[in-house]
Amino acid sequence: MSKQAEALQILCALGLPRAQQNERSALTLLALADLGPRGAWAGSRQPLLRIWDIMGFMRERYGKDYAANSRETIRRQTIHQFEQARLVDRNPDAPSRPTNSGNNCYRLTDAAVHVLRAYGTAGFGGAVDEFAKKFGQLEKAYSKRRDLRMVKLQLPTGAVVRLSPGKHNALQVAVVEEFGPRFAPGARVLYLGDAAKKHLICAAEELAKLRIGITEHDKLPDAVLYDVEKNWLFLVEAVTTHGPVNPKRHAELEAMLSDCPAQRVYVTAFFSRGDFRKYAADIAWETEVWLAEAPDHMVHFNGPKFLGPFKRSED
Repeated sequence: MSKQAEALQILCALGLPRAQQNERSALTLLALADLGPRGAWAGSRQPLLRIWDIMGFMRERYGKDYAANSRETIRRQTIHQFEQARLVDRNPDAPSRPTNSGNNCYRLTDAAVHVLRAYGTAGFGGAVDEFAKKFGQLEKAYSKRRDLRMVKLQLPTGAVVRLSPGKHNALQVAVVEEFGPRFAPGARVLYLGDAAKKHLICAAEELAKLRIGITEHDKLPDAVLYDVEKNWLFLVEAVTTHGPVNPKRHAELEAMLSDCPAQRVYVTAFFSRGDFRKYAADIAWETEVWLAEAPDHMVHFNGPKFLGPFKRSED
């Protein structure tokens, strides 16, 4: 196994996030330990290195010549995380050195060197556990921070799922929690996308019963709700930057659902009237518009279907 591959194993064992499990970070660790391709981990050292020194080591010992402008990438995308994970100390020779100083330097911590020197021995696992017990794992810490930012969604069944943070997913939560109970009471959520996870909820069997296939090429709207009693299928596009149910999208969905026996209700959801105004000219006829800021109302693009006087309160 190459020395870079071994370095990656160490980073993984120490709980560094995925973004730091790469060649750049492996070579940075090797530079900080002063280990060449034939070096032994037991001989790991703790030289005091600037970013330029680290890049020079990579070039001279491993033939990896990073461009000069990669200095900031190494600092921001590797060294910064190494500091957070307690693998390195910054400016141990001069802690008061200014952050923007060209002389900023880094050195492996004693705890990190203890782990490195144990690699390949029976004591490696214990050294990693000791390190994790003392400092934790950065990957888990990052995961906890992400969880705090996740958008909670309570489904009609009472189950709670979490969507990745963002305005689009927040609007999808409003569709399920606010639109659904008002205009599709009792409807099941058969499908819900997530900006990061692609498919968060996908009731494949129920969709199949409705003759709705999901492939890479057949894209469903952001949310699909199904009212079993009425046999109504609510197809909702949650719009924050693009994607209303325009004539083209309406035709595409109709073609995709040509074998579906359910009656379709097409809905474009917006947060506000301001968002709606940006796309009003694109909305297809025979569809609906719902605004999260006015959840009790719908805008009908349905011509004469809903034409008629409203009942007055004194009647």
